[in-house]
Amino acid sequence: MEILNDSDKKVEIEYPCNWKYKLIGYEKEAIQKAIHEVILEREHNLNHSKASKTGKYVSMNLDLLVHNEDDRNFIYEALKKHQNLKMVL
Repeated sequence: MEILNDSDKKVEIEYPCNWKYKLIGYEKEAIQKAIHEVILEREHNLNHSKASKTGKYVSMNLDLLVHNEDDRNFIYEALKKHQNLKMVL
């Protein structure tokens, strides 16, 4: 898999590797539920990142081992489509 960075140089990703997703939602419990529904019992780390100034949104970092590009993209797409999540980065 090749990804372009800021200077348009191609970056190679070697799998398996740890990957971090930033998840934004309305509440911590809803984000945790979404993760459980998408990745099931896969080992992962979930850490609180930030809350918006108004408290409307909360962001969390999800770290887990992805086995290949398809695995990484599947998780991203499934999280992005989940009703409990506003945004996935």
